[in-house]
Amino acid sequence: MRIACTKVFLAPLKLIFLVSMLTLSPHSFAQIKFNNILYGVSYYHEYMPSERLEKDVQMMQDAGVSVVRLAESSWSGFEPQEGKFEFAWMDRIINRLHKAGVKVIVGTPTYSIPPWLWKKHPDMLIEYADGRKLGYGIRQNVDITNPTFLVYAERIVRKIAEHYAKHPAVIGFQVDNETLTRGAANPGFQKGFLDFVKGKFGTTQTLNKIWGLNYWGMAMDNWDEFPDRNSVTNTGYKLEWERYKMKVIADYLTWQTKIVDEYKRPDQFVTHCFMTTPEIDKWATSRSMDILGLNKYPPTQDKCSGAEYAMAGDYIRSVKNSNYLVTETTGQTTGWDSKDQHPPYDGQLRLNVYSNIGSGANMVEYWHWHSIHYGQETYWKGILSHDLEPNRVYEEMKKTALELKKFGPRLVNLKIKPQVAILFSYDANHALNIMPYKEGSNAYRSQTDQLHRVLYNNSVAVDFISADHVNFKDYKLVIIPPLYVASDSLLNAIADFVKNGGQVVMMFKSGFTDQNSMVRPVVAPGPLRKACGFYYQEFANIDDLKLKDNPFAVADKDNTVSDWAELIIPETAHALAFYDHPFYGKYPAITSNKFGKGTLVYEGCRPSDALQEKILVSAMERAGIKTSDQDIHWPLIAKQGTNDYGKKVHFYYNYSPKTDSVTYNNPDGKELTTERKVKKGEKLSLEPWGVQIVEEN
Repeated sequence: MRIACTKVFLAPLKLIFLVSMLTLSPHSFAQIKFNNILYGVSYYHEYMPSERLEKDVQMMQDAGVSVVRLAESSWSGFEPQEGKFEFAWMDRIINRLHKAGVKVIVGTPTYSIPPWLWKKHPDMLIEYADGRKLGYGIRQNVDITNPTFLVYAERIVRKIAEHYAKHPAVIGFQVDNETLTRGAANPGFQKGFLDFVKGKFGTTQTLNKIWGLNYWGMAMDNWDEFPDRNSVTNTGYKLEWERYKMKVIADYLTWQTKIVDEYKRPDQFVTHCFMTTPEIDKWATSRSMDILGLNKYPPTQDKCSGAEYAMAGDYIRSVKNSNYLVTETTGQTTGWDSKDQHPPYDGQLRLNVYSNIGSGANMVEYWHWHSIHYGQETYWKGILSHDLEPNRVYEEMKKTALELKKFGPRLVNLKIKPQVAILFSYDANHALNIMPYKEGSNAYRSQTDQLHRVLYNNSVAVDFISADHVNFKDYKLVIIPPLYVASDSLLNAIADFVKNGGQVVMMFKSGFTDQNSMVRPVVAPGPLRKACGFYYQEFANIDDLKLKDNPFAVADKDNTVSDWAELIIPETAHALAFYDHPFYGKYPAITSNKFGKGTLVYEGCRPSDALQEKILVSAMERAGIKTSDQDIHWPLIAKQGTNDYGKKVHFYYNYSPKTDSVTYNNPDGKELTTERKVKKGEKLSLEPWGVQIVEEN
């Protein structure tokens, strides 16, 4: 039986490619105004006894909750039987929240299908490349390119959007939830990939050349010979597969966004709760969205550092160069079992809120309001424990909400304009996982994390630049993790940035392959040779090696490099450091080259954190952008931005259990948490896990 559905695709089997032809112009977000920081929770009354609603909402009011996200897991509640829709149960919840003055974000519930749907159409469940099939009983178990799924998904999305766009409490919609392809390699998914490859490369003869399929005699005569993903070893194939997965996600979420756009009011937004996983091209995925959401669960207690919030926030803020929403973060504890129960210490819940705001967040929501009494996430605890009564965390939330009510308008829409950027390449990440240079995976992400962590620990504000949408003009220093995959045009853009006066710190393996992950048949580093001022023909895996004569004056234990060594032969570059080794010692480990008006520092190996700090801070000094904030080091951190009143706001954080202090070296102002006046040169005392926020006069 075919279901009735308005505006269903003309050709469902071609969904992904039909969607890719949609206009992906960015939305105007001007009509949606944030007047204060939104502070709240995800709420699932349907998991609770029905009599809890009144008490829950009253407790939310008492705690200062201003926003609630709901509905993203409730397809079976809205459509308990095929074609039978029920909204009264959710209307009751949203009406009660509205009465309390709480704003609502409604999720489209497509990431968890109802039982009747899988029973009728089991073919939509995920099949992996090795032939294994995913059963029912867990969320996110569907091939999101399956045309049957998409027809049902469109219907429920339209029903939800049409019904709730009219409700005055609803300020926005979240499309789907933490979307990934989840390893799908169904026949239809692989057919979609084949069509994607055909559209990109045209003929098998072209593909044979670009992917080097003469190797092992795998050159194809026609497209019928194109292999499935399971046993493929070709690196070009694997890279395109990863690109296709990202495209599938971008097309799917763009499609949902376009549907919701047909119903939402001008004062409502569309978002998605992104994880920081590099499987999602957030630039492509979010073009039609109004604002980005972020799900982040950093460690707590003694591991609470603020670094994870800072990196995720800097990354998400950079995608649309605008503020963002924290759609999920830790209330008490996390885990799909009870092996990792580490509730935040006193003060850490509040500290983490201001950590997010200092990176540009306009909302912080906890997952979730109440701890669940059954199911996989029994121990993923919310603000309330299983007893559902007020507790220590609830009281800290209430204290924070009271502060935000008082001075949140001075912090919302914070404008952050870094002069330092990290160039991020999805292709390099995928390619280095396909062809790793060390044991384990995510080596590229590990390098990126290190670079950001070192900058964060020195209170340096950072943007991320997508390697697919390069724009260096707003930055004086660009830092480049191993750019293993890159087109000539990208490498030339980097060289031009340096030539015109930019400062670059670049890591090993950069420029080694072209955009198809094919090694360039020229002396490395190819198009970067003049800008780098050297060449190399050999490289090696290395364990920890010392640098000769400790050139950066770090502790002896930190004077080490590791993982990889390119045997650099300088031309115009000069060596900043040599290996302390009988063979490798004749080759520079780190070089610096004046090229045009700028300088390119190249790391032919992985420096320790302490060495990386010296290199990056020195680059900031050359760029003329080092400030007094760089005199503040973790566990004390400084951030700053400009508020809606045109005033600079300075955040000072203490990520430690000991009282400490910082010197305020900015124009006189007012400390917002205490409302006291602060003068330049004054010492600010920071309690354990504390924060002080100064708005300049």
